[in-house]
Amino acid sequence: MKIKTLLLCIASLAATQAPVFSQKKKSLPPEFSIKKSDTEGHMRFLAADELLGRRTGEQGNMVAARYIAEQFRKFGVTPVPGVTDAGTTSYYQHVPFEKMGANGTGEITADADVLKSGTDWILMSGDAADLKAELVYASYGLENASKGWNDYKDLHVNGKIVLVQSGTPDVQTPAEMIASSTEKRKVAIEKGAIAIIELFNAPIPWNVVNKYFTGEKMALAADGTVAKTIPHAWVNGKEANLTRALRGVKEVTFKTSGRKAQLINSYNVVGYIAGSDPKLKDEYVLLTAHYDHIGIGKQGGQPYTPEDSIFNGARDNAFGAVALLSAAESFAKNPPKRSILIVALTGEEVGLLGSQYYAAHPLLPLNKCIFDINSDGAGYNDTTIVSVMGLDRTGARAEMETATKAFGLGIFADPSPEQGLFDRSDNVSFAKQGIPSPTFTPGFKEFNGDIMKNYHQVSDNPETIDFNYLLKFSQAYTYAARLIANREKAPQWSAGDKYEEAAKKLYGK
Repeated sequence: MKIKTLLLCIASLAATQAPVFSQKKKSLPPEFSIKKSDTEGHMRFLAADELLGRRTGEQGNMVAARYIAEQFRKFGVTPVPGVTDAGTTSYYQHVPFEKMGANGTGEITADADVLKSGTDWILMSGDAADLKAELVYASYGLENASKGWNDYKDLHVNGKIVLVQSGTPDVQTPAEMIASSTEKRKVAIEKGAIAIIELFNAPIPWNVVNKYFTGEKMALAADGTVAKTIPHAWVNGKEANLTRALRGVKEVTFKTSGRKAQLINSYNVVGYIAGSDPKLKDEYVLLTAHYDHIGIGKQGGQPYTPEDSIFNGARDNAFGAVALLSAAESFAKNPPKRSILIVALTGEEVGLLGSQYYAAHPLLPLNKCIFDINSDGAGYNDTTIVSVMGLDRTGARAEMETATKAFGLGIFADPSPEQGLFDRSDNVSFAKQGIPSPTFTPGFKEFNGDIMKNYHQVSDNPETIDFNYLLKFSQAYTYAARLIANREKAPQWSAGDKYEEAAKKLYGK
């Protein structure tokens, strides 16, 4: 009798406990059930040799875009309402690019001095040309009434070649020098100049300039056409003899084989999940990661061999793209209170161009976006943590800590602050608009050999990935997004942050 009674008690206990355990497991959101085989499968496809490094505008990039879009379709993620392509709903946001070929050959002759292309100067823009014309010095070559700049006052440059200094009267930082260069060319064209020579004097070694600005270049084609241009040379302004040669003559000969420009297409891939709360669904959380990489062979700018010339970009940034796909699948099964907008971005590797384009051409109002979680990385050497750029600036540390902890991971804020990493990925395109936008990155605490070992190297392939960590990372990313989307109040920038004013303007606060 005692044995029978004991068995009945055990059976009764099991009957009462089983539903409780089942209900508890059922209440967990879908990201807790993501399969390692799924995240591994996404990685092995996106970083496969067959995609040839996913370079923006090339076939492998298009294949990756198609894969992401079809995964959205499979999961039940919809295109953004109202977005169409050829009359049908579409996951693709067309991003037009102007692609410019590598620096060619040429000479600039100033009396007896002959300046060689690729040594003394590089061509930044322009078709093939053989010009001989008067050289007119125009200071910085800028016009801005609000700042009192009028460098073309009393100058007549129509049909002439303009010589200008680099930078602006106010700022001489490398970034400003480079950014202002395009404006100088635009003004020279408006004034009727036939070419522009810029004495480039940024605090950057000339050999670095020669390496990084002479290869193939990409830029956004603002109106969907190749921009009007003229030959535009950067001359090594640090060489006094070159500056003297150009400042001391009235006429120069400018010969160049040109840098051919053409219009190419690429796409941001966009998916939408409507929120479940009738009041909060009009707001949304944005999830971003770039899916492009740097291509093959010489395109990659790093060593390669005949046996392996493909820059697969597993860490940078198939890792982030896998996290997006995991989020897409989970939120399609169980939407959070706010809506979710997922944007796989093109053109990050050529200057954050896909995110810049999206921020300028949003498919949903930006002032309804409460938060962006970007995912990007160079590499990782600590699989016990997730690193977050902007963790303590963007108002959602609690949710991110909870999410990482749920999958056995720690969290580390802003590794290698000297690198300025917050402003070096696609998140900054949205931060500039005022949206709190951290970057969720595979784990590291500082830059060292382990981080850079595979960064932009042919070794960055799926075989070197820790797939257990990829799974946890993707789950934590998704859960963090869910917790933020379910918040009662939207996160805010830390008081005094440099992007706080942009947020006040965006949200009207």
